[in-house]
Amino acid sequence: MTHTIVIGAGMVGLATAWHLQGYGHEVTVIDRAGVAAGSSWGNAGWLTPGKSIPLSNASLWAYGPKALLDPDAAMSVPTRVDLRLWEFCARFMARANQKSWDDTMAGLTPIDKIALEAFDELAGGGVDSWTKEGPFVIAFENEAQARGFHEEIEGAIRHGQDVPYERLDNPRELVSQLSDNARVVYRLEGQRFFEPAPFVEALARAVTQRGGVIETGVAVEEVNSTRLPIIKLSTGEYRTADNVVVATGAWLPKLVRKLGVKQLVQAGRGYSFTVATDEPIEYPVYLPEERLACTPYQGRFRIAGTMEFRGPDEPFQPRRVQAMVKHAKKMLRGVDFDDLQDQWVGSRPVTPDGLPLIGETKAPNVYVAGGHGMWGMVLGPATGKLLAAQIATGVVDPMCRRFDPLR
Repeated sequence: MTHTIVIGAGMVGLATAWHLQGYGHEVTVIDRAGVAAGSSWGNAGWLTPGKSIPLSNASLWAYGPKALLDPDAAMSVPTRVDLRLWEFCARFMARANQKSWDDTMAGLTPIDKIALEAFDELAGGGVDSWTKEGPFVIAFENEAQARGFHEEIEGAIRHGQDVPYERLDNPRELVSQLSDNARVVYRLEGQRFFEPAPFVEALARAVTQRGGVIETGVAVEEVNSTRLPIIKLSTGEYRTADNVVVATGAWLPKLVRKLGVKQLVQAGRGYSFTVATDEPIEYPVYLPEERLACTPYQGRFRIAGTMEFRGPDEPFQPRRVQAMVKHAKKMLRGVDFDDLQDQWVGSRPVTPDGLPLIGETKAPNVYVAGGHGMWGMVLGPATGKLLAAQIATGVVDPMCRRFDPLR
């Protein structure tokens, strides 16, 4: 039986393992921390292919310089000597134009369009968890603030997605906790949400129930390959397999740079916390001006946001949460901001061109799955399906050609 080792027990790694099992592979998943321990745990849980769009756009030329001077801005870049970070920022900003946005969106659209059916396939195959349809509630102080949102949605529609949305006559008809500042409110349809950690844990259970092995608390320090891949563990042990998949998110470069993957991957750290509300909130809320994504989560309300370009293992920055609270208070009421729970930071793997890395490295039988930026959760199951097919059949799906890790 073909044996494949998957490094990383987040959504992307586990989805790849699950689909490989469908091809008869014996799978071992290894993670240095645990199932859903990285950016799979505390993110907003949005399954929104209509919002899975390039992060770099023309508006950054106005927003970026202001953000560098504002310690409470949603986008944060530390002012220090870090040549690799500043190289990433330069390449990221070079894509901040309409032509590049359309180029990246053309690459993302095919996988965006199969993203939700990939979740349905997992559920139909025994993954015991749920996803829910919206609507999503999008709130602004005024119509001028909504221009960027309109442009993003219309861009997704222009590239072939169906993303219905409409303005609400009564801004608080779906979410009573919107403050009086929320005067312009839209409802976005055709998208879903879920509780990310419970879903990923259910996916892990499904992998083990099908005979897979998940090992946690041990790190992979090195991956090599001449004919068969060899990995070195933090315990000093070496292991071989027929294939290895590296799905370690923001930590990808450590293992794959010497395998020919030269594309930069920068940790774009997001923060979240949960709060109690006076009445249950049933639907996700998006505050684009404040750059906050809010979602019902286990009887509370999770507020997630920020894009902090730091190292993936740097300490939690309390100021980021304080800034999120400050912005959220302006747009929400009936929320207990004195009782913050589940405070979290997670590192999302961001590439300068906004396209993920899915495919084979220069090392024989060593593959990469990652670099999705903010869209690893929604695109994870589809990524796993596409990469598993490539590993099992040797055929690269046309929609993955733009995601070549050796580009």
